[in-house]
Parts: sequence; C-alpha cells; structure tokens
Amino acid sequence: MSRILAIANQKGGVGKTTTAVNLACGLAQNGQRVLLVDLDPQGNATMGAGVEKRTAMPTAYQVLLGQADIPASRLRSQRGGFDVVPANRELSGSEIDMVEIESREYRLKAELARVAHEYDFVLVDCAPTLNLLTVNALAAADAVLIPMQCEYYALEGLTDLVATIKKVKARLNPAIEIEGLLRVMYDPRSTLAQQVAAELKSHFGDKVFNTVIPRNVRLAEAPSHGLPGVVYDPASKGAQAYLELAREVLQRYGIAVQQTQASAN
Repeated sequence: MSRILAIANQKGGVGKTTTAVNLACGLAQNGQRVLLVDLDPQGNATMGAGVEKRTAMPTAYQVLLGQADIPASRLRSQRGGFDVVPANRELSGSEIDMVEIESREYRLKAELARVAHEYDFVLVDCAPTLNLLTVNALAAADAVLIPMQCEYYALEGLTDLVATIKKVKARLNPAIEIEGLLRVMYDPRSTLAQQVAAELKSHFGDKVFNTVIPRNVRLAEAPSHGLPGVVYDPASKGAQAYLELAREVLQRYGIAVQQTQASAN
C-alpha cells in the first residue's frame, strides 16, 4: 500500500525541498519504491534529483491539466534511485488553467491513484504558499511532513499551517493527518533553538521526529551538482541525519530498515 506524504510549510526557506529529495533517496536506499512529485514552479526538487527542468517534458503541469499521465512524465533520478515527476516555471500558470476543470482540487489525487500500486512512498514537494497546487497535494496526501526551523516566526507559521490542514481535513480530505514535525537547520548552540524545540515537544509530543537535521554546508552544495545530499557526501552530518530520518519514517510504519549507506561512486 502506497503512503503519500506532502512535504509542506507555508514559510519559505525551511528546507522542504532538501527534505523531499533526501528523504526520497534515503527511503530508496532502504529498498523502497519512491516517487517524488515536484509541485513547486521553481523546480528545485527536480534539479536536486539530477533532472534538467528546462528540458523536461511533460511535467506536473501537463499531469494536472490531464494532458499527460504520470507514467508519461516521470523520469528516473539515476543517482537518487527514485522516480520524479518534474516541474518548471510553466507550473506557475496552472492555477489559472485549472479554473474550469471539474474537481480541480483532486487532480493530483486522481492521477496518483493510477500509479499508487507501483510505489511504497509518494513524496510531494509543495511550494511555500497556500495555492491550488498545495491544496492538490494536501487533498491527495495521507499525511503531512512539516520541516521547520526552531525560531520564533516558524512557530507562527506552524500555527497557520495546522489551521490549513484542519480545513482540508474538514472539507477535502478527512483522512489526512500530520505525519510529523521535522526540526531542520538546527543549531544546538542556540538557546532560542533549544527553547523552540522544547516547546514543539511539549505541544506535539510524538509528532515531533526524534531526528534533527543540523545546519550543514554539504547539503546546501549538493543541488548545484544535481545530487541528493545523501549521495553527494554520505559521510556528512546532514546526509547521516536524513538517512536516520528515512529509518525513523520506516519504523513508524513498521517497515524493516536496511543498514545501507549512500555511495558517491
């Protein structure tokens, strides 16, 4: 049974794409069949997976408009070991183009239903806005994984996102849940980060992942090489943290974890 996880946060620059790409790779390294759907017009997840967004065709745009299906649009991240439905700037016009489409909030859900049996996990990288693309992701998802920095403004953004998820649950997708909160770009030397982390644990308990993603320059460098961080430098602290996250996600679902390590070769 496929598990569909939306990687979402209405605040930008919080590591959604880094999380989506590296979690996809980490799950693949544990023997899981993974599809990464890029629903951000910036196409950063596409590039981070090693796919050239400027020449990719068809993309998520054509999938949402019913002009192509996922089997026709998906490409292989050769180094990441997972499939990608790519995105580029063309996707930014999808909201206007989808206005007259019936059940437009469920376009992604309908398309994923056709290929769900081919994958163990589907990860959807969302844009940092609450638009029709994000609504499509939330309407299709079983759960939402929320990357967030441990800072004051992030708590305010989290409140808004939780409210959005509640609305989606009430109106579009009764089954959706919060998979977990992931602390990213974490600096243990920061008193504020420690305080926010403690507050998250107090309010959300087991919904907060035990895994913490540290600030790590190797993770930031990886996309420029068209590689997930766990492949670019598997020994780095950031890569090791994402591999641990993949193991934690699998353990939550009762799936056996393989003791594998990324290879840069």
